[in-house]
Amino acid sequence: MGIGGISMWQLLILLLIVVLVLGTKRLRNMGGDLGAAVKGFRKGMEEGKEEETLEPDQITAEKSAEAGAEEPAKTKDTAS
Repeated sequence: MGIGGISMWQLLILLLIVVLVLGTKRLRNMGGDLGAAVKGFRKGMEEGKEEETLEPDQITAEKSAEAGAEEPAKTKDTAS
């Protein structure tokens, strides 16, 4: 017996139907999107762990430094 009472042949037939309905390109795109989502989640978890180890004043300093780096450079209007 397979997973939850489903045999191996039934799983293969189900996989074949899914591939026929969705197509391999769409399945590949869905797999890539899922992988990117997992990667982003892991990165967020690592950043959360880093913030836990920092002191509160270090977190504030880092966030203000990031905000300053993200602001676009201000240019002077020469069309006066």
